[in-house]
Amino acid sequence: MEDIDAIAALQDPVRRRLYEYVAAQGREVGRNEAAEAAGVARTLAAHHLDRLAEVGLLESGSRRLSGRSGPGAGRPAKVYTRAQAELSVSLPARDYRTAAELLAEAAEQAGLDAGLCAAARRRGEVLRGSAAPCRGLEEAMEMLAARGYEPHLEGAEDAKGGSGAAVSVVRMRNCPFHAVAERFPPLVCGMNLALLEGLFGTDGPVRARMDPRPGECCVVVENSKNNID
Repeated sequence: MEDIDAIAALQDPVRRRLYEYVAAQGREVGRNEAAEAAGVARTLAAHHLDRLAEVGLLESGSRRLSGRSGPGAGRPAKVYTRAQAELSVSLPARDYRTAAELLAEAAEQAGLDAGLCAAARRRGEVLRGSAAPCRGLEEAMEMLAARGYEPHLEGAEDAKGGSGAAVSVVRMRNCPFHAVAERFPPLVCGMNLALLEGLFGTDGPVRARMDPRPGECCVVVENSKNNID
């Protein structure tokens, strides 16, 4: 029942704001920055951040925020990042992860990748409903956020001809299928891509494509005109 205690720690509104801010940054956050973002005093922020670390929602460390080293660089400051552990609560107890892993194992052994992707694309279309294909990256980010992907906009170098022109790419800090994707990456990542293709539509101004990067979802979303195939 430790997960319940951890999740219950977010009931405090200040603590929840601090957790959400740190989780959204995708990097280490110091106490001063977190306090300013949450609109509270540093001492109060420090108390709540340490509590979040105690229950396993955040990980803490220390580094010099000035970026300097040696004499005069100042003492290391305490910093926080979101913990990698996955927490969940189900009453009564359920074990959907084991079922998902068994189904993924069976699908992989039977070579059902194409069938799974087709089903995922249809599900994405059902989730989109009668709406037109996604109209742009801003709308795509709203749709991704609603499904727990934690999207963020990132500038990337356009690979087309090495022009160096900046293009916008939506990356996602969270994969809703992370636990199963770790064990069956080709199968589950392909399913994820097909799901988003169905959700956004394949004939609109945005497209989803594979671009794996450690610690993030394997799929990115960008303007269709960035297609370099």
